[in-house]
Amino acid sequence: MSEATVGPAAVPEWIAGTWTVDHFHSAVGFSVRHLMSKVRGSFTEFTAQIVTADDPARSTVTADIDLASVDTGLKMRDDHLRSADWFRTDQNTKMRFVSTGLRPDGEHWVLTGDLTIVDTTRPVDIRLELLGIDPTGLEGETRIGFEGRATIKRSDFGLTFGLAVDGSKVVIGDKVDITLDIEAVLNT
Repeated sequence: MSEATVGPAAVPEWIAGTWTVDHFHSAVGFSVRHLMSKVRGSFTEFTAQIVTADDPARSTVTADIDLASVDTGLKMRDDHLRSADWFRTDQNTKMRFVSTGLRPDGEHWVLTGDLTIVDTTRPVDIRLELLGIDPTGLEGETRIGFEGRATIKRSDFGLTFGLAVDGSKVVIGDKVDITLDIEAVLNT
């Protein structure tokens, strides 16, 4: 265990190592405007490897999200999201994020990386808050927790179904807010 001395307030409990996401205590969610409200959803199947380095700024994340696991609470909408209009899950099974950098930003961190959706890759910044590291977790294992927030434009990834291009009313918004609530266990 060492003290992270860069970025938001030194983290005295900082631990370098490789971590695996605990799915029972983690969530990948999103929201997007639909007419005059927002639709919220999640992806229920995902994997991620987090590698924390002695220097936190050298830490990395690689995550794969199963596109077919999209869940908005309405089967008809979920099936449409899996279709050729959206994710084309018969051809594209995963969305992938690979980090390229981590930097302090005030009291938070910004994780920069490349997000690939339906064969289009774009850089994305995820604003992170470290919730803590617990060396004596639920069953004695070491745990780390983060909250992450990002906003992307779905049109940047070629997902243009339902966009109002002629100035008419918005059916489905272009801006997608992404929320990450991640708890991971240190590999032993």
